[in-house]
Amino acid sequence: MSAAAKPRLQFWTDTEELECVSFLPEAPNVVTFCFQSPSRALFNFDPGQFLTFELPLPNRPLYRTYTISSSPSRPTSLTITVKAQADSVGTRWMFDHLRPGMRLRAIGPAGGFSFVHHPAEKYLFISAGSGITPMMSMTTHLYDSGRSMDIVFVNCARRPSEIVFRERLEQMSTRVTGIDLHWVVEGTDPYRPWTGYRGMFNQLMLGLMAQDYLEREVFCCGPEPFMRAVREALAGLGYDMERYHQESFHALPAEAENVPDDVVPQGDNTAEIHFALSGITAKCTETDTVLSVARAAGLVIPSGCTMGICGTCKIRKAEGQVHMLHNGGITDEDIDEGYILACCTNPIGHIAVDA
Repeated sequence: MSAAAKPRLQFWTDTEELECVSFLPEAPNVVTFCFQSPSRALFNFDPGQFLTFELPLPNRPLYRTYTISSSPSRPTSLTITVKAQADSVGTRWMFDHLRPGMRLRAIGPAGGFSFVHHPAEKYLFISAGSGITPMMSMTTHLYDSGRSMDIVFVNCARRPSEIVFRERLEQMSTRVTGIDLHWVVEGTDPYRPWTGYRGMFNQLMLGLMAQDYLEREVFCCGPEPFMRAVREALAGLGYDMERYHQESFHALPAEAENVPDDVVPQGDNTAEIHFALSGITAKCTETDTVLSVARAAGLVIPSGCTMGICGTCKIRKAEGQVHMLHNGGITDEDIDEGYILACCTNPIGHIAVDA
């Protein structure tokens, strides 16, 4: 076949829906859903990034953000691994209704939580529960590269049966010498012996698992109390926190992007938002967010985390002054081009947005 006749690679973009092709139970209340592009396009993303899914609930679409658990080194399919909590709505819908053949709209990929932005010779991946998903993606990508690696992989779970991806990670670690696995559980399973770590992750465990932790680039993902404990443990041991990276959909106020002090929303000041594409104008106060006003007016603006992290609710501001306090979900370039995040933007007086 001549060079001119060779087929060109096609990569998926979020203008095309994703088709569910299979699902696999991983652990109690944990399922991996596998997707392909209906056009058979390949997937290209940074290991550790996430997608925001539009879930067709009966009343109105629900937007939920999930980390991609597969690796771009295996580009013919894409997986997300989700855990249903007691109060889950979107994830529970997926468990009960999402089946092979169904198609969903997904927005992304997005996020900067990836080793590709922080290359290092040694990594320390620390996770809890379903926070293991970006670590699985990054570890698989490094494993598939065929190059030597040095990863200390720590995952914490309630009990051994709830460790997600345990068998797959242990299989990879038997094939290479650069994946050092450590499991930490709070309790054991009946009639099954456990010889690993028990209790809550702490400084002593860290020293036993990775004596050279000061030399490693740290990535952490899990519930906010867990990540806070990890941060405090590392900081207390003199770790350079500039080399600490975490993925969370719970905002850290101290890390929020600042805005000028002279533009502060006032609860007793009235404001007005004109939604240009819908032709709706709504009265509000300056402390209302664009997203909350849109919802009250019956408009749907896709949103995920609602804390300025995921970037799903990015829309263009056509006119007016706003106050935006985000947590990394929008770039300076986007802001310069007039975009805002509806979930964390307050109108100052009259504004107009493309929604």
